[in-house]
Amino acid sequence: DARAFSFDIIPSSQIDNLTIIKTPSSEYPADYTGGFILVNTKEIPEENSFNLSVGGNWNSSSAFRNFYSAKHSATDFLGFDNGMRSMDKMKNDWNVKRSTPIGDMKLSMGYNHKWDIRGNKIGLIAAANYSSEQQTHENMENNLFGVYDLANDRSNYLRKSTDNQYTTNVRLGAMLNITLLSAGGNNKYQFKNIFNQIGNSRYTWRDGVSAQANLERSAEYYYRSRTTYNGQFTGKHTFSNDALDWSVGYAYANRNLPDRRRYLTDDALESGVYALSTGNDISREWTRLDENILSANINDAHKFNFNSWQPVLKFGAYGEYRTRKYTTHEFIYNWNADKNNLPTNFRHMDIPTLLSDGSNYGDDKLNLLEIVRMRNNYSGHNSLAAGYLAASLPFGKLDINAGVRYEYNQMELISNTKDNEESHFSRFYRNGDLFPSINSTYKIDDRQQLRLSYGRSINRPEFREVSSSVYYDFDLASSVQGNTELKNCHVDNLDLRYEFYPSRGEMVTLALFYKHFDSPIEWTYTVAGGTDLIYSYKNALSANNYGIELDIRKDLSFIGLPNFSWSFNGSLIKSRVNFEKGAKEENRPMQGQSPYLINTGLFYNNHRHGFDMALLYNRIGKRIIGVGRSEGSTGSEDNARIPDSYEMPRNTIDFTATKRIGSHLELKLSVRDILNENVTYKQFADVTYSNGNKKTIEEVTRKYKPGRNIGLTAIYKF
Repeated sequence: DARAFSFDIIPSSQIDNLTIIKTPSSEYPADYTGGFILVNTKEIPEENSFNLSVGGNWNSSSAFRNFYSAKHSATDFLGFDNGMRSMDKMKNDWNVKRSTPIGDMKLSMGYNHKWDIRGNKIGLIAAANYSSEQQTHENMENNLFGVYDLANDRSNYLRKSTDNQYTTNVRLGAMLNITLLSAGGNNKYQFKNIFNQIGNSRYTWRDGVSAQANLERSAEYYYRSRTTYNGQFTGKHTFSNDALDWSVGYAYANRNLPDRRRYLTDDALESGVYALSTGNDISREWTRLDENILSANINDAHKFNFNSWQPVLKFGAYGEYRTRKYTTHEFIYNWNADKNNLPTNFRHMDIPTLLSDGSNYGDDKLNLLEIVRMRNNYSGHNSLAAGYLAASLPFGKLDINAGVRYEYNQMELISNTKDNEESHFSRFYRNGDLFPSINSTYKIDDRQQLRLSYGRSINRPEFREVSSSVYYDFDLASSVQGNTELKNCHVDNLDLRYEFYPSRGEMVTLALFYKHFDSPIEWTYTVAGGTDLIYSYKNALSANNYGIELDIRKDLSFIGLPNFSWSFNGSLIKSRVNFEKGAKEENRPMQGQSPYLINTGLFYNNHRHGFDMALLYNRIGKRIIGVGRSEGSTGSEDNARIPDSYEMPRNTIDFTATKRIGSHLELKLSVRDILNENVTYKQFADVTYSNGNKKTIEEVTRKYKPGRNIGLTAIYKF
């Protein structure tokens, strides 16, 4: 459900090149707001080879420290559960064991082979990777705040707690590409496959105070596995005046959360003893999501020859069909409060000990009761049909690429209207839109050019965002729910860019950009019932982003530093959300938008001695991660709004060094997040007192240290 790309899913050794698309173009899908990345993997290798990589990583917060985890299945190390956590087995082992991690492990291998058969070239690219890491976040502040208590001049805690969180992440990936290039080079066929299996096991212990000032202790046993597969069969054909390409694809995604367990005890009587209050204090949950995607694509570019003028006409079509099914089952532990055969003090017992003892289960003891909530299940279908027409028009120093794309999208969300039985109800989201775009380039000389572009794009809600299904997120200590009334967000993108290429490998670009968002989708949280938060998605009225971006790549030989180079990317962005007339909420940036971004690096590359180094710095400005609202608030009632939540800036510095030894061995040292600054989230409550004085109160909602990572990798090429 997140439009984010992780480079971990593709082995880095098999990436040929990356293209970052920042401006809309009719050849590309219209459903994006910031840009997207085209990843081209290798096709026909230059030589036959086999390489093996073995690496280790040590995190300062995790390695050689106490680590707590629940019982795991025999296949957890491969990224999936073998059925131990299945609902039909309902195992009752709640014990937590302690261990001491010595470090993380990373393995990868790659095999490249090429054949030449009667002039036809065949290439095989195969790769596999595996990683296992353990993360520890102890003494993590995790708080919830409501509306500031002006009468008593203090923060209104909905929950104040400290978390100890222990996570194991496993990733298993594989890639297989087969390419056939015809003897004349005019026809190319490819079969591309990427598979990833990811497992996340997490144990969280929470100690804190509730909104009622009760001391509380709670825990979550969490396991999630994710499976993704993407396969494509593609063809590219070159004729005298045409370049034709096509593809058909299938993708599968699965997310499985088997036996997510939680319990809560409190000291409501302030006796110094924590106890269970009700059966709702212990719960178990099974959820599963499956998604299948079929797609097909065809593109053609026809080149005309009008003497010296050679325009290109482009046209194509794309189709996609997606299905999704989400199911959840929730159980709570129940007992007869007046008459049962449980130990006399069972409410005050150590909970893992109580629940792991099989003699405590039975009709007159602890028993499981399913809470049937059919409205939390949903399924859906999404159909997308698209076509475009574009032209590339050269006019001397001026090149114009203009086109229009049409997309028709229909999403059907099938949910239940009742909790106790299947009662399917379909809600349709249909829209057809034209997306014009124009990209023009004016070549000042061989080293300088100006680019001006405009394009329209869209951000369509995902199934999860429009589903009314409710999911309790233990990390947030809140429920997460979709919004069936979400609308599409249309975006107008304008970009003016100056590019200067002083010499080979060097670049200076300066860009001015503007984006207008109509009904942007934002992540919000709402106070409901006085002490509970519900996270959801809402459309703002509109928003405008203005910005300037500077890109520099420069060789430093001119200052006496041969083999050194410097890169810099920085952006300044002014973002403002527009509100209904009369609303008191104003002057707020759009959720997720930082006011500035800084990425810079110093690089050393000595080919003669086979030695490379890189020192990288990154900083992202303070940005809203959640928009605060209150139940019934329209944004006009200041006293009803809880503050927005911000991710605070932090400085990160990474260092890598690579040494090639001979023609086969390569050693790589990396140190990530050298400064190890706190990850901090805050709310800022703007308070106005009766005497007219104003003050801003900082409230920390989350704070922890991620740990410093030191890695060492050896790569051997056969």
